[in-house]
Amino acid sequence: MSRLTFPRRLAFTASASLGAFCLTVLPAAATATPAQIATSKTNGVAYLKSLQASDGSYAGPGLSNEWAFSALAAAGTAAVDVTPGGDTTKNARSVYRNLLATVAWPSASPVVTDYERATLNAYAAGIDPSRVSASRNLIGDIYGYWQTAEPGYFGPSANFNGTVFAALALGGAKTQAGAQRIPQSLRNALITRIRANQHDDGGWNYSKAEGDPAQLATTSDIDMTGAAMAALCVSGVANTDTDITQAKAFLKSKLIPASGAFNAMFGINTDSNGWAVSGLNACGINPQTGDFLTSAGKTPVDFLIAQQFKPGGGFKYLPSDTAPSAYASVDGLRAVAGGGFTAAPPVPVTSGAPQWVAQSAFASGTATQLALTVDDGTGGLKVCSVAFTPTGATTTLGAVLDAATTAATPTGCVSGVTPASGTGTLTSLNGKANSGSNTWKVSVDGSSFAGATRGKVINAGDTIALRWGS
Repeated sequence: MSRLTFPRRLAFTASASLGAFCLTVLPAAATATPAQIATSKTNGVAYLKSLQASDGSYAGPGLSNEWAFSALAAAGTAAVDVTPGGDTTKNARSVYRNLLATVAWPSASPVVTDYERATLNAYAAGIDPSRVSASRNLIGDIYGYWQTAEPGYFGPSANFNGTVFAALALGGAKTQAGAQRIPQSLRNALITRIRANQHDDGGWNYSKAEGDPAQLATTSDIDMTGAAMAALCVSGVANTDTDITQAKAFLKSKLIPASGAFNAMFGINTDSNGWAVSGLNACGINPQTGDFLTSAGKTPVDFLIAQQFKPGGGFKYLPSDTAPSAYASVDGLRAVAGGGFTAAPPVPVTSGAPQWVAQSAFASGTATQLALTVDDGTGGLKVCSVAFTPTGATTTLGAVLDAATTAATPTGCVSGVTPASGTGTLTSLNGKANSGSNTWKVSVDGSSFAGATRGKVINAGDTIALRWGS
């Protein structure tokens, strides 16, 4: 499995002493009440705040608690409001943004899930993921892992989780205005691959199953079923869709009536249950009614709240554990708070702190990248990250396409552009010419498609989609 480093399945013991937390467990109750959920959120946020390092960090060498941003946002707490000892210069958002902007991040041998994880958490922290810094564009980073030989997969297809989290990141991390930033053609390609990997029992697993009857017949994983459901729904699939209905049935079949927990592949635990509930949340399916209210009157949310220490706020990984787990606390809180796998950043309470931070313009002479899709209108979708060095605060579509002919990852995204210079209308791309009402059109950050010209202004972090058609 690739290095997603999502909080799951680890019986991590918090460094805080047990004396710092009252380890009285909240009593399980049939259908958690709004008051119980509110208390769980308050206590859970307090626990996650206690995980912040003295330098303000949640992620970095030896740390992997950055998923806390997704849980904090779901619970209504802005990352910029999380500070060590009240030192606003070390607020969690600024420290995380600085980390993501460094050349050495994420490592010397990154994988696609590094950028997907960062996209989901940067978005939740109020950092525009395509505009982290003058040089860092996380959406562009993800686009660079498109598999040309297996369109719709991101990263090696054997690591199916890379494709699921590509859908979660690209579909879930919307623009600052709340719009889908990637084109429907790309979302459709992801949807097709996720559907093709659904197992016979209605769920999913971490490894690729498409085209392999033996793999499709194996038992699915609770965790990945929740993630794949969410990936489909954030990509535009309705919660009444047949594949979502089958996934619901799979999860229902794993419910334990007495507790409301899902019987996961690795046993009953908070992380697996949290992922399943987050999947239901992302699809707008109430995890406390209908199929998920057991014969004993219990729900998955009841189970999660029963896993939380009161008033310490941390969650146990296993029911038998006697100390909270950082990973389980992230998964548990995000699910109880009603979150999917990311959430829009809350409005900060810190005076003067904006809801969003973003690179506002290119830095002349600083190498960067842009995310580009080219749809020829007949099913031939090309996806790439275009590397270039801007010479001003903005650039043009023509300059980006010219750069894409020699500096795109993967290669082959753009093979030729007509006209080759100037600012006029794009008349041909990759050998396909305009014909009557079928012409090349462009969209930026999910805007309506309009006639493409070489002179169209492109700003830092713009996600560019070109499409041939009427």
